[in-house]
Amino acid sequence: MKFCLGFLLMFLGAVTVGGPLQAADLTPLLNPESKPIATQSGWTFTFTPYFWAAGMKGDIAQFGLPEVHVDADFSDIFNVLDFGIMAAGEARYDRYSIFGDIIYVKLSEDATTPRGIFANNIEVTSKTFMGLLGGGYAVIDGPAGHLDLVGGAKVWSVDTNIAFNGGLLGGVSRDDSATWVDAVAGVRGDYFFTPHIYLTGWGLVGGGGADIDWDVAAGLGYKFNNTISAVAGYRALGVDYSHDGFVFNVVQQGPILGLTIHF
Repeated sequence: MKFCLGFLLMFLGAVTVGGPLQAADLTPLLNPESKPIATQSGWTFTFTPYFWAAGMKGDIAQFGLPEVHVDADFSDIFNVLDFGIMAAGEARYDRYSIFGDIIYVKLSEDATTPRGIFANNIEVTSKTFMGLLGGGYAVIDGPAGHLDLVGGAKVWSVDTNIAFNGGLLGGVSRDDSATWVDAVAGVRGDYFFTPHIYLTGWGLVGGGGADIDWDVAAGLGYKFNNTISAVAGYRALGVDYSHDGFVFNVVQQGPILGLTIHF
């Protein structure tokens, strides 16, 4: 595969899938409770591993290079995925809630330069972490569901490394990274049509390190019992960050699947 600037930058930007990895409170989508069974202390807890098959479209720039437009399907990113973890959790007490969401993705790809003059092989490794921590208060709370007003802080960290092996640039390695924090606020909630079938979703918007950071989702779920529930839905997230030549202005969207354990 011949190395080209457009492909490389598209790959570099792809690290924030689901991410990238950008940010959201996933708990309402993956944590339905028409009537939670509280512990003796009154708290309820949930843990949710999930999978977000997101593509990405937008503009990126790294290593001081010009901005490049990215339009990548999820299959483009999945082909270079080394490792990924996505999980959310929540603790609720009466109308109050504390929630968290983490995404970590590592991608890598090998490429070659024409005729192998500058390098025989180029190794590109990208790592992305997104963490959200927030709290909420249920302004509507009843047997059929709840609607929470929420707020929190989201941390983004993106690191990309390019290493040249062989050729004129053999042994040269370059690293570019960015870390920023955004404050977000919005609503989240769920509504049960029956004791087992429910509608759930959220909407968040904010900024700080980024000019704007937004996230919306909706899903339809099924509650198997008081311990296990599952949901399928759709999520869209957008973020516009730029600083010192590092640009990440993209929209990520795609289907999301999750399984929640209640305890």
